[in-house]
Amino acid sequence: MAKALKKQALGRGLSALLKDPSNDINSAADKNADQIVGNVIDLPLKDIDINPFQPRTSFNEEQLRELSSSIKELGVIQPITVRKKGFGTYELVSGERRCRAARLLGMETIPAYVRIANDQESLEMALVENIQRQDLDPIEIALSYQRLIEEIDLTQEQMSDRIGKSRSAIANYLRLLKLDPIIQTGIRDGFISMGHGRALITIESLEQQLDSYQKILSNGLSVRDTEKMVKELKNGTLSRKPTKTNSLPEHISKKTKDLSDLLDTKVTTTMSDSGKGKITISYASKADFERIVTLINE
Repeated sequence: MAKALKKQALGRGLSALLKDPSNDINSAADKNADQIVGNVIDLPLKDIDINPFQPRTSFNEEQLRELSSSIKELGVIQPITVRKKGFGTYELVSGERRCRAARLLGMETIPAYVRIANDQESLEMALVENIQRQDLDPIEIALSYQRLIEEIDLTQEQMSDRIGKSRSAIANYLRLLKLDPIIQTGIRDGFISMGHGRALITIESLEQQLDSYQKILSNGLSVRDTEKMVKELKNGTLSRKPTKTNSLPEHISKKTKDLSDLLDTKVTTTMSDSGKGKITISYASKADFERIVTLINE
C-alpha cells in the first residue's frame, strides 16, 4: 500500500500551479508550460472529461474490477494522458480503463500526462495510443484506422509510420468493414476470428456471406475449412448434400421451427446418429441477444 500512496503523491507541486489562474497555460509558449507539459501531474478525476474520440466502445466489468484491485495494491503504474481544455478542465486522450477503475475505488486524483492539443490532434493521439496499448477487437481496430484516414486525412503509408504496422496489415483490417454488420458483430463478440472474416470478404453477395457465416457457426468450421468452403462456393462446386437439419425427426424439426418463431430469429438444430445434437440461435446485435435471453427466461 505504501507504493500506492507514493505513486499517488507524484506531481502534487505541479498540480498547485494548475490551480492558480495567473498560471493558466494554453500553449507551449506560456509561462511555466515547460513544468506542466510532458510531466506527471496529480489531477482530480472530477476535472477530467471522457474523450468523445475514444475508439473502444465496450468495457469488460470483470476486467475493470481486476484492474481496480491492482491499482489498490500498486497504484496507477502507467499515468493516463489528458489534454488541457480550459482552466481546471481536461479531456482524456488515453487511459479510460484506468480512470474507470480509479473511480470504482473512490479515488479523488490520478497521475496524468498533460498535453496541449486541438481536436484533430487529440483524435489522432487517442486513436494511435489506443491502437498500440489496448486490446481492441479487430473491428474496433478497423474503425480506428478508418477514422485516421477519413478524419485526420492520413494515407495508409502515413498511418503505417504512425502505428508501426505494415500497409498490408492495415488494408486487411479495413477490408473487414466490407462485411455484413451481423458478421462484424460476430467478430467483435468472438464467435468467429479475423481469419474467418477475411475469408468471407471475398464473397460479394451479402446474402451468401450470411449463409456462409451461419454454416461456420452451425458446423464449427475452422479458418481453413472456411477458406475451402468459400473457394468451392466461388467455383460453383460447393456440395449440395442435405444438411443434418433436413434429416431430423419430424417432431424435432417442428420444435425447432416453433422455437425460431417464438424467438423471432433463425434457429438451427443438428443431431448425430447417436441422438446427440446442438441448437444454434442466431442474433444480430448485443441488444438482440438480451432480447432473446429475456424471452428464454420468461
